[in-house]
Amino acid sequence: MASSGVVQGLPRLWYRRGLAAALWPLLPLSWLFRSLSALRRALFRCGVLRSQELLVPVIVVGNLTVGGSGKTPLVLWLVAQLRTQGWRPGIISHGYGGSVQGAHAVFAHSAAAEIGDEPLLLARRSGVPVFVGRDRVAAGQALLAAHPDCDVIVSDDGLQHYRLRRSAEIVVFDGRGAGNRRLLPAGPLREPLGRLAGVTAVVWNGAAERQTARAAQAVPQFAMRLQGRRFVGLTDPQRVCDADALRGKRLYAMAGIGDPARFFAQLSALGLEFEARPFPDHHRYSAADLAFAHDGVLLMTEKDAVKCAAIATGEAWVLPVEAELGAASGSLADPGLLETILEKLNGRTLA
Repeated sequence: MASSGVVQGLPRLWYRRGLAAALWPLLPLSWLFRSLSALRRALFRCGVLRSQELLVPVIVVGNLTVGGSGKTPLVLWLVAQLRTQGWRPGIISHGYGGSVQGAHAVFAHSAAAEIGDEPLLLARRSGVPVFVGRDRVAAGQALLAAHPDCDVIVSDDGLQHYRLRRSAEIVVFDGRGAGNRRLLPAGPLREPLGRLAGVTAVVWNGAAERQTARAAQAVPQFAMRLQGRRFVGLTDPQRVCDADALRGKRLYAMAGIGDPARFFAQLSALGLEFEARPFPDHHRYSAADLAFAHDGVLLMTEKDAVKCAAIATGEAWVLPVEAELGAASGSLADPGLLETILEKLNGRTLA
């Protein structure tokens, strides 16, 4: 139990300044992780470990840090943009938190406990085929077999899944940046920041850290913000209200995402006052987890909603969000990211 508490507390140390000394005992493990990560990537680059190419180009939307950073809204944005350009995309995902084995199709009626919360959200929102599988190659092959008209695949996460060859890579950071910029377990990084030099684009979901951005000076960088203004009913999506309708009520807000503070900040920006209840990313909710809101109104993210609709009681609302993309300077006048990705798709030069 004590070791479990230490592990759960590590992310707070990774992103808090002035606590480097508290993590120094983990540095040898971090150095070992760096060496093993570099060796594995080198083995793929020299062909000792083989990567496999699918019949269509693949766009990987991933991150260097552990935990959520806003990849799923970006995947939804990218898929919608590709469809406007005449592409027929499909989505593959690891299905983290799900119980299914092998490659499986995801439908709007699928169970989050079986296929994962993010794939279910993608299936309900994207309007394109979604498949899950720990083996991204197998998931992509299954998707193409079931939907031969698909001509591009977007992978939700999978930056380090080198067995799957890709035509473009997008790395997403949220407002926490790279934290202390150390590798696991002394920091949140899965790979060194130098990895950014080889990606197609970097997207900042929130304020970008200059020190982090310098690792990718020559890489196109874009700003993303998530906009959510109207709430929908948890059990009846046809019910809609705005923030004004919720003011004056006893509000509770819950979020089981990579950075719950991001959702709470959105609610505050809408002028709402609430009691915040953060949960771990991909948390498996029970009815007891929601009991704290028995005397008020519950507000949650879409990612939480796909797991809570069957167990929530009382009044509950969901805040859907849409991604908006623009230049890293903060201007949203010219998205730019789509053109960058289309150029890569046409060239398909990234291994």
